[in-house]
Amino acid sequence: MPFLEALPHVTDPDVLFEAFELWAARQQLSLYPAQEEALIEVVSGANLILSTPTGTGKSLVAVGAHFAALSAGRRSFYTAPIKALVSEKFFSLVETFGAENVGMMTGDSSVNSDAPIICCTAEILANLVLRNGPDTPVHQVVMDEFHFYSDPDRGWAWQVPLLGLPHVQFILMSATLGDVTALADDLSRRTGRETAVVTGVERPVPLHYYYETSPIHDTIEELLETGQAPVYVVHFSQLAAVERAQALASAKVATREQRDAIAELIGEFRFTTSFGKSLARLIRMGIGVHHAGMLPKYRRLVEQLAQRGLLRVIAGTDTLGVGINVPIRTVLLTALTKFDGTKMRQLNAREFHQIAGRAGRAGYDTAGTVVAQAPEHETENLKAIQKAGDDPKRKRKIIRKKAPDGFVSWGEPSFQRLIEAEPETLTSSMQMTSAMLINVIARGGDVFGNVRALVFDNHEPWKRQLALARRALGIYKTLRASGVVQQGAGGDIRLTVDLQPNFALNQPLSPFALAAFELLDAEAPTYALDMVSIVEATLDDPRPVLRAQEFTARGEAVAAMKSDGVEYEERMALLDDVTYPKPLQELLEYAFESYKQGQPWIGDFELRPKAVVRDMYERAMSFGEYIAFYKLARSEGVVLRYLSDAYRAARQTIPDDAKSEDLLDLIEWLGALVRQVDSSLLDEWEELAHPDLAAHEAEATAVLPPAPPRLTTNVRAFRVLVRNELFRRVQLAALEHYDELGALDGASGFTENVWAEAMDGYYAEHDELLTGPDARSSALLILDEGPAGAGTDGVWTARQIFDDPAGDHDWGISAEVDLAASDEAGEAVARVTAVNRL
Repeated sequence: MPFLEALPHVTDPDVLFEAFELWAARQQLSLYPAQEEALIEVVSGANLILSTPTGTGKSLVAVGAHFAALSAGRRSFYTAPIKALVSEKFFSLVETFGAENVGMMTGDSSVNSDAPIICCTAEILANLVLRNGPDTPVHQVVMDEFHFYSDPDRGWAWQVPLLGLPHVQFILMSATLGDVTALADDLSRRTGRETAVVTGVERPVPLHYYYETSPIHDTIEELLETGQAPVYVVHFSQLAAVERAQALASAKVATREQRDAIAELIGEFRFTTSFGKSLARLIRMGIGVHHAGMLPKYRRLVEQLAQRGLLRVIAGTDTLGVGINVPIRTVLLTALTKFDGTKMRQLNAREFHQIAGRAGRAGYDTAGTVVAQAPEHETENLKAIQKAGDDPKRKRKIIRKKAPDGFVSWGEPSFQRLIEAEPETLTSSMQMTSAMLINVIARGGDVFGNVRALVFDNHEPWKRQLALARRALGIYKTLRASGVVQQGAGGDIRLTVDLQPNFALNQPLSPFALAAFELLDAEAPTYALDMVSIVEATLDDPRPVLRAQEFTARGEAVAAMKSDGVEYEERMALLDDVTYPKPLQELLEYAFESYKQGQPWIGDFELRPKAVVRDMYERAMSFGEYIAFYKLARSEGVVLRYLSDAYRAARQTIPDDAKSEDLLDLIEWLGALVRQVDSSLLDEWEELAHPDLAAHEAEATAVLPPAPPRLTTNVRAFRVLVRNELFRRVQLAALEHYDELGALDGASGFTENVWAEAMDGYYAEHDELLTGPDARSSALLILDEGPAGAGTDGVWTARQIFDDPAGDHDWGISAEVDLAASDEAGEAVARVTAVNRL
């Protein structure tokens, strides 16, 4: 039942608290003392900084805050660091307060944006504040995961609302805030409200800490035998997490009954990738894997099975802090150091407590366990000492194993220090960008005074404030020189351009892409792929893919240079210029510099030419083939998210009148590819735009994700898949890779030798087989789809014509396309029937 149907509209603090407490009791929730203290402060109108451990019910305090604001006719915002959390909170609050009272803003879309309760990312609210200042229509802000305030790249978005909303009541929440005295004092000064700090609360599920020197395999077995499961084994790389899970496959992790229950639940689950097939084997043994590089459907499966208590061990990374729904009894840290992108270092107190705090489940466990595993060399040395016993001679003969090169030391003293340490005090990460300054200018009024307040009345030290002031002045001069900003005789400052409402929030380089599209020749054979290359240049880099592309390109370059007799030193020097593919790089960089002259704010963002979608399409590869080719099994989730982003950006950014038939084909192909691999990301996008509470609840409790739509129902996309499937054979034939062709078609009789004999006939008449844009064109593929595209007995017939240098087009591949088999496989299934002259 929605909250408002259960509670009256009241404003008196005592009545508000009693009403909320009654509602909580009806939900079979009893308030902890810390929750009571926090809610009393909130209903009394004070700001609140809630820094209590994981599992102490901060979410319930947030619900109480929204109720208090709603009852008083005030508007409240809930902010979170990632869209997935925003979406989850939106559906949760809809269930509590009713759909008419809750809205959502994500940058991609807005749902019920005039509602009295709004869920959004921190950046959304920050940009609203920059644009509207104190007039922003909000009276209360609940900021979750507030420790992101210290994030070097995103922390500004957590600080701007504190600076620009003096009339607002703030509720700042996190499990790891550290000393907040200065923050509380500053918040009280700005808002004129008392700021209550609720912290240092004992966990309802206490934690027990152990430092373990036995081999990690033994440690895990002991935890399982003593009822400490589920165990989350924390690693600081995805490779280490996967290797640990595989190493545990020989241990008896799950009982026969648990394995049978798992097998029954996942019986119809589609493990469609090579990593998925490895994961399936591990899951059936009661072992999970969880890291950010996995496909969303695999991560969700692990979470669902863990919630049912069927996965007793989960090997994962340290990304379990924010928005990861994996219930665990024990956290086992395999190290107390991590690589932070620059160097190896020990964990800081905030990182440690974020990870350790996940142990112990309220309502399930009476205690949680946190274990730190000793370094491997320390474990082996202790084992050797124990083996020597009390024999002095044997002890003297022990050769102690040294720490590996580059090892950053940790041990039991490090562990004890982290346990006792408070999270570090939050540090300000204020920024000044062109987009921020333009938003402030767009507000109008006293622009100089507003910018001065933003630069000098923030939480930065004086020297950093001076640097921000210099940065703001430099941006302002650039904006004036470009004509984007004008200053009148009276000193008034105004924009000369109109800004879209979600300026700089979603795909900020989209306006540049729109301008760049006009530079292309719509009649060029590469037009469709070039349009996609412009879109790809505006997206964030999928680093694992680009690293793999560069490694492959360098390997191919070395092989070519060796073949040409280039000496080693020269090869090494030439390799510096070999990188991943960057189509249209010169054109795009020149256009970008020109575009910045009129739109200087675009300089806040980096143009990144690359080819992932284009590379996959030109190689005529399926998702699985692409992952295998570049050895990206551990990062397939990263690849899919990028492809999903590219699909959405192409659909939204490219104007309809600029979409040629080939480009429409390509976009449809990309969407179908993403949906067949894992539709979660596209479903999430649709859900944000068109939320459906009933469907969300059904999906939240389901182990099996909804089956993807039949591949052949999207005829346009399926034609492209067929074209790619046959063109892949053209490419291999051009390279004379008959072994790979035999692997593709041996089952249908076209073995390596049959392919070689067939192509001997072609090469007897033609010098080479072309694979350029003309060879790929739809004009060289003849499809007989039967009546209404259904095919005869569910079969299409196809003829892929070869592009020969003479233009005779007299050779080609004949094939049958099995529609039912294609739907089952999630990719086009073609059987070659002939390779011959017409």
